[in-house]
Amino acid sequence: MSTGELLDIEPLELKFPFELKKQISCSLQLSNKTDAYVAFKVKTTNPKKYCVRPNTGIVLPRSTCDVMVTMQAQKEAPPDMQCKDKFLLQSVKTVDGASPKDITAEMFNKEAGHVVEECKLRVLYVSPPQPPSPVPEGSEEGSSPRGSVSENGNANGSDFTQVARAFTERPESHDKSAEARALISRLNEEKNNAIEQNNKLRQELDLLKREGNKSRGGVSFVIVVLIGLLGIIMGYLFKKT
Repeated sequence: MSTGELLDIEPLELKFPFELKKQISCSLQLSNKTDAYVAFKVKTTNPKKYCVRPNTGIVLPRSTCDVMVTMQAQKEAPPDMQCKDKFLLQSVKTVDGASPKDITAEMFNKEAGHVVEECKLRVLYVSPPQPPSPVPEGSEEGSSPRGSVSENGNANGSDFTQVARAFTERPESHDKSAEARALISRLNEEKNNAIEQNNKLRQELDLLKREGNKSRGGVSFVIVVLIGLLGIIMGYLFKKT
């Protein structure tokens, strides 16, 4: 942390987790230690490579201000991951109630007699954070196969790659898959046909039952009529005798 008379600046080194073809940002915090309004301005030796927001501003008395520094995506890494870029942060007291619109380049001109406080900032490239290593789990019955684990506890994914490659490089596996899909399709068709035939048989059986009930009802009625007629005839014969 820089402990100037006007501003405390944290950090003094801009650390970028360097990755190719990726935009990376880091932040600065400016703390006003005075009871006055303090104007600041940020400069860099490589303005095309970095974007600073805001690059000028006002830090109110006893307050803080955050500055975001963004490095544009880089196509190639520098030799030995060393960076020679630098930043310069200038600060100066200004009138009470000043706003960023009131900031001019003349305010930071030492030759004009202004008291300008300056702080130089370095740029460092650091390795990006590594993802946590997967924790090996005990194999369970019925669980899917896992990659082997090396002595240092890191999972080895080569087994998965070899298995996947073996499946993709064996044409017979594709043929078997096609045959299995065709067999499943044929079984589904036969199942649907069987269900349809079953429904038709049920309908025909219900129709036969209804017709049987009707025919039995007709025979019974005829028998009753015949018995009635026979009774009338017998009664008539008994009367004549």
